[in-house]
Amino acid sequence: MLEKNKLENKIYIIASAVIAISLVLCSSLDWFASCRQVRNDVLRLHIIANSDSQADQAVKLMVRDELLKSGNEIFSGDITASEAQSRLSGYLSAMEDTANRVLAENGFDYISNAEISYEFFSTREYDGFTLPAGRYTALKIVLGEGEGKNWWCVMFPPLCLPAASESENDIYSVFSDDEIKVISPAGGYKVRFKIVEIVESVIEKIRH
Repeated sequence: MLEKNKLENKIYIIASAVIAISLVLCSSLDWFASCRQVRNDVLRLHIIANSDSQADQAVKLMVRDELLKSGNEIFSGDITASEAQSRLSGYLSAMEDTANRVLAENGFDYISNAEISYEFFSTREYDGFTLPAGRYTALKIVLGEGEGKNWWCVMFPPLCLPAASESENDIYSVFSDDEIKVISPAGGYKVRFKIVEIVESVIEKIRH
């Protein structure tokens, strides 16, 4: 009888946990949809250094500074995320040339490779914004062997471009009201962000 009661208690606990998780997930469907839209409307810049040596890490930041200057020209005007990505595709060769110029001017004998990638990022906070975990479109710049620490930012909306502070209204115009609720620190949805990260991480493992 004692063993039977223990088994019934375990079943009850497991069933309660499943029901609780299901209720949370059901109540979060709109949240998941808004997170997906945020990921669709963001274009990230991802620069990977040749190695973790001090010199390679320093030139990575030099390359970053030059590429961010180019972003002001690429993303000028009132454009959507899909238009931003389309414009960027036409600038890949120019981005590589810019990175290679910086590398050569500073005495490095390796070159860069630029591509538009679709890759997984964990939940990240950036200057008061929180971006949910999941796959984002990114301009990926690999320097040399690409075995060093990386640097990333949000290139569109232009949160990390030199003129970003002058384009605050444009940043908010990119996102819907539901998306702003997701990324704004005023929402305070840490638990939901954690759920999204767990779900997206599982999906990512299954994908691989």
